Amino acid sequence: MPATYQAPFLVIGAELASGSSGAPIINPATEQALGAVPTASREDLDRALAAAARGFDIWRRTAPDRREQLMVDAARLMRQRAAEIACTITLEQGKPLNEAGAEVSRAAELLEWNAHEGRRTYGRIVPGPARMRQMVLREPIGPVAGFTPWNSPSSSPSRKIGGALAAGCSIILKAAEETPGGAYAFVRCFLDAGVPEGVVNLVFGNPAEIAEYLITSPVVRAITFTGSVSVGKHLAALAAARMKPALMELGGHAPVIVCADADPERSARLSVAAKFRNAGQVCISPTRFIVHERVYQRFVETFTSVAGALHVGDGMEDGVQMGPLLAARRIQAMESLVEDSLARGARIASGGKRLERRGFFFAPTVLTGVPTDAQVMTVEPFGPIAPIVPFQELREAIRLANSLPLGLAAYAFTESGAAAGVLADDLEVGHLSINHFGAGLPESPFGGVKDSGIGREGGLESLDGFMVTKFVSHGYAA
Repeated sequence: MPATYQAPFLVIGAELASGSSGAPIINPATEQALGAVPTASREDLDRALAAAARGFDIWRRTAPDRREQLMVDAARLMRQRAAEIACTITLEQGKPLNEAGAEVSRAAELLEWNAHEGRRTYGRIVPGPARMRQMVLREPIGPVAGFTPWNSPSSSPSRKIGGALAAGCSIILKAAEETPGGAYAFVRCFLDAGVPEGVVNLVFGNPAEIAEYLITSPVVRAITFTGSVSVGKHLAALAAARMKPALMELGGHAPVIVCADADPERSARLSVAAKFRNAGQVCISPTRFIVHERVYQRFVETFTSVAGALHVGDGMEDGVQMGPLLAARRIQAMESLVEDSLARGARIASGGKRLERRGFFFAPTVLTGVPTDAQVMTVEPFGPIAPIVPFQELREAIRLANSLPLGLAAYAFTESGAAAGVLADDLEVGHLSINHFGAGLPESPFGGVKDSGIGREGGLESLDGFMVTKFVSHGYAA
């Protein structure tokens, strides 16, 4: 086991628990085991629920400025431990060390934003009859169950924990079993910052069993989940059956529309950097490149050249620009998408296969001549495959972009104000970035439309999913 890897624990109240030994934690760059996942039993979950209930009673009565300070202190610890946390993320998940470090910084920024927003959960006074005071109060909903994915082991938990704590809620986080060390290192910052016992709890184990147990518990009052559409719909149904609100950030299949007036070389270079970040294992990763026929050939040539020159390797090594996929199953998924595309008439411009080396490495892949009904155009690839298709009219490109039941992010390149206005009006997504690939800032609301989710994380809306509104009317004598 590498000396830099710190074994994770369950966090139940103030206790660091080992649980039972679960599945091995695999380094995807070497295929070697780093350790074993600490797995929670039913008794562990019951203790976590009881701890969260106690923690909520304390935290909801903690003054907002005190909550803010403790959260900021946790973010400070995260920054101080950034190198250690980033190393753990890279060992478990595979992304290059600089990307892991950027994720830790982003997690701290998200946490700080939510901490400060907790000071601004304003109510209001509603004018009423004489001798009648009418008040609208915003209150924390109660203990929250949060579920986070393996591709962002610190930034996704930061959104869940930050929003819940800023609203005055406690939380039980069920983080991904593939990347438990990154999540544990993040949660440990809250404990060491002095957040009261039971406010932040962390468990791992069988995802389906834990989700059902927590969601059906009367202790849990709200759900927040980031993951696939199919799992999100299942968890939302479990929550709806018990009238519990669910904040869902689900999958996407982000189109990139490159208009005729855009610089094809610049847009291609920016697209490669965004597409192959974390080996394409990002929910807002650009995944369908829809390029005007006038600039299509120049875009494809530049994109293919830049993608083919990427340095692929172990994320712990200097100069690596793209790391491995998470697991062998992701390699199989990529191979299936490429095979389907070729069978439908597509061509491989670059890559297209697993690299012949130890680790779960798949070559940065560019596909052209891809029909719109190919799986890679209709199913979120979540990997380093970039299909590029031409279009003639902007309305045709928008129609293709909107053709899926997904709508998380979209990107576009144009120098036309009119085209930018049409894109902003007509694309069915939660996020649109024009002439760049920015998304998911702390100050901006994050979430999708259609099957890509319900609710928003970040921005002024960040705390909405963790609060309830109470109306109080108070009549009094003269």
